[in-house]
Amino acid sequence: MRKKLIRFDWAIKRLLRNKANFVVLEGFLSELLYDDIKIERILESESNQETDEDKFNRVDILCLNSKGELVIIEIQNTYEIDYFHRMAYGASKVLAEHLSLGQSYSAIKKIISINVVYFDLGQGIDYVYKGRTNFEGLHEKDTLQLSLQQKQTFIKKEVADIFPEYYIIKVNQFNDIAKDTLDEWVYFLKNSEVKDEFKAKGLAEAKDVLDIMRLNKEQHYGYNRYLDYLHLKASEAFTLRVMAEEKVRIDEREKFAKSLFQTNFSNDEIAKHTGLTVKEIEAIRNKREE
Repeated sequence: MRKKLIRFDWAIKRLLRNKANFVVLEGFLSELLYDDIKIERILESESNQETDEDKFNRVDILCLNSKGELVIIEIQNTYEIDYFHRMAYGASKVLAEHLSLGQSYSAIKKIISINVVYFDLGQGIDYVYKGRTNFEGLHEKDTLQLSLQQKQTFIKKEVADIFPEYYIIKVNQFNDIAKDTLDEWVYFLKNSEVKDEFKAKGLAEAKDVLDIMRLNKEQHYGYNRYLDYLHLKASEAFTLRVMAEEKVRIDEREKFAKSLFQTNFSNDEIAKHTGLTVKEIEAIRNKREE
């Protein structure tokens, strides 16, 4: 029987900032970025400081890796229609915060923004997306490249290597069938479980570090509060969806009722056809006559 582990979104804020546990985050980043990632240290910025308003809803961490790149990992549990905008703002803010006064623009650090979302963001059928900045010629359709001097000066291969890079993992869209090591991580993000046969970097350590039984009393309390919060937000979202669907049904019935006002049907007859009450039919008629 596979044991249930601590959710990654809670652990990343409470347990994985410990240098001894960097191996878990390094494994996740290595599988996602197809590279051997080493974390130098966890940074704090204005963008990832915890506030009372978002302490449960939004979870993020800012890392500096051994290549000198800044990696933002953000986890969002509830729906935000402008989340794409927040991704752009977050990356831009971190970029600006880490350019000291008087430094040339060439000193900006590469930003990698990783976004793990537990809602359906945008419209698409995949569950992992990558976004890079390229410049395409409007006439010749060629991709603008760095000059040889720029490549040597900045130690970059492509123009896109300078600009922020974005990753989106739409956890709930994953079908739970792990076909590769990245999928194994997505499975863990969705289910808080690691199967015995999983081989992805960092997951073996995650099974140990994120064992619920290792939490002390205070951590248990905080983790259970977090789970309660997630249940509450899920219930709120469900209630809003049901209310919205009910409003649509009511609007459709009212529209149908109004179309029947042109007939000789009585209020009782219209009520039978629409499912509205006679009192509701009378209110619609009175409103119509005002």
